[in-house]
Amino acid sequence: MNTPFHDQVIAILPKLRIQALALTRNRSAAEDLVQDAVCNALSAHASFIPGTNFPAWMHRILRNRFISNLRKRRDTTDIDDVPQSAFATEAAHEDRLALKELGRAMTRLPADQREALLMVVVHGMSYEALAEATGCAVGTAKSRVFRARRQLEAWLLGEVDTKSKERIGPRASRLLEVGFEVNEKAVARV
Repeated sequence: MNTPFHDQVIAILPKLRIQALALTRNRSAAEDLVQDAVCNALSAHASFIPGTNFPAWMHRILRNRFISNLRKRRDTTDIDDVPQSAFATEAAHEDRLALKELGRAMTRLPADQREALLMVVVHGMSYEALAEATGCAVGTAKSRVFRARRQLEAWLLGEVDTKSKERIGPRASRLLEVGFEVNEKAVARV
């Protein structure tokens, strides 16, 4: 073997360690990466053309070795073992449209019903806590939530409101099938 080649390898080791540490963010993994890169360089010694940029050659070997290690660690599985639901996902835009319809319907509710529904459904508040927070009887709190749910159901299923004669499309009826599991951020975005 060529002594100048070995001297160049030894001289570049600190820089390789720095690059390996930046790539792996782990000291022991960086040392392993440098060791693998040096082994690759020593085995490919014949392919190096003297007089060319040795540091660039070594850094490229280190980087390629890092990428190869990442590819080896990537999880693989047989396609038959993956559940069918992983291949077919629902369109996110349908959910956004349904949430928009729900938001429009929520704004049409009377303020007391909207507040009661949000406090019970979104915040998970009990009817007793709702009654205490709003200063009404427990029966009144339950009634407000019930009426709000019933009115939303009618609007979201496309039934005509007798007062305003407006309709809200049936896209959001899926929300009724799943239940009113709506979070505060989703309602705020609508």
